[in-house]
Amino acid sequence: MSIAQSVTFTRPHAAQLENKIRTRSARVGVMGLGYVGLPLALEFARAGFVVHGIDVAESKVDRLNAGDSYVQDVTDDALRAQIESGRFRATGNFSVIRDLDTINICVPTPLRKTKDPDMSYIVAAAEQIARYAHPGMLIILESTTYPGTTKELLQPMLEKTGLAAGRDLFLCFSPERVDPGNPQFHTANIAKVVGGITPSCTRLGAIFYGAAIENVVAVSSTTVAEMVKLLENTFRMINIGLANEMALMCDRIGVDVWEVIDAAATKPFGFMPFYPGPGLGGHCIPIDPFYLSWKTRQAGIEARFIELAGYINGYMPHFVVERVQNALNDRGKALKGARVHLAGIAYKRNIDDIRESPALDILHLLAKRGAQVDYSDPFVPELRVDGLNLRSSELLFSAARADCVVIVTDHAAFPYAELLEHASLIFDTRNAMRGIRSEKIVRL
Repeated sequence: MSIAQSVTFTRPHAAQLENKIRTRSARVGVMGLGYVGLPLALEFARAGFVVHGIDVAESKVDRLNAGDSYVQDVTDDALRAQIESGRFRATGNFSVIRDLDTINICVPTPLRKTKDPDMSYIVAAAEQIARYAHPGMLIILESTTYPGTTKELLQPMLEKTGLAAGRDLFLCFSPERVDPGNPQFHTANIAKVVGGITPSCTRLGAIFYGAAIENVVAVSSTTVAEMVKLLENTFRMINIGLANEMALMCDRIGVDVWEVIDAAATKPFGFMPFYPGPGLGGHCIPIDPFYLSWKTRQAGIEARFIELAGYINGYMPHFVVERVQNALNDRGKALKGARVHLAGIAYKRNIDDIRESPALDILHLLAKRGAQVDYSDPFVPELRVDGLNLRSSELLFSAARADCVVIVTDHAAFPYAELLEHASLIFDTRNAMRGIRSEKIVRL
């Protein structure tokens, strides 16, 4: 029997909230309308709830209420359908919280330069919720963070109001599992893990998510739920680090790492293929494991795998630039003054997100060594970051003028066969030119 099934409600606040959720009369709030919060808000709106999306950015609120989505996985039509139904509305006014029955916190949790967690967004969200909190509320943190955040940080802030978690209000953690640009898995069909401060909190959280999500997995506590997310992304980060280290070793001894991985992947058990690349990008994998590393250091434990994998993955943009320089030298061309064109600037294929993208590091390193750098990316028409102000150019035109084209992001829209005809040298960091043999191509 699951936690969600084994607890029955006797307190009036819990019973009333359960009834509101089951009858779709609960008023739902989502704080933070980014790539996590907005799809979640619309999923609950589609499930029949009236949803208030809350965001501090006035420009985002205005765009959403006009039916203009800035999140790639949410179409304008999908957004407008819920606005026109009256089930979704965005606002920047936090006082709406006093009328809500549930609220999901989906705000950013970046790392500081010292690689310790920046909790300022969560603290700011909790302060606003505490200001308007009332008995019978379900509050769920979804922002990825270190284990213990919900119990050690959020619960005390909310209970300063005099409302006790598990009695007057209900507090949970549920890790977001969004994979931007994934056409197969999205908010509704990715299993939702949820853990509460008390069993009654967990049960209410599970019932709430079950109203809109296909599969809900209840765990015993908020700390377990927080740890689930960190394990998932640490697993990926370390295995990608291993693949990158294999690429470094294979390069040194003259072996094709892509052929090695493909052959190893034919083993039907005990092996899962991970692939090397120019470095890690996005908000999750390069960042989340360091929440765990920071927390375990406080407990006197050194997270050696995490730190080592972080070092290797962080080195990859430097390795790419060194390989580009060597490839140009082999053709009698210096990197300084060379025209280098980056194919792809987003952190992964077929999306518009440049957060932590290794392409940005590669661009800066190339420019620092005197190369003339430009880029093409159908998802990123302009690049304004760290003093850079560039515009995406047409790939084949730029490739014909470049001394080297570096495939950093393997977008499906890129015409790879034609690129081979136009470019004089291609450095492929993603094996995007798989199956094509040419002296023009140098692979990671």
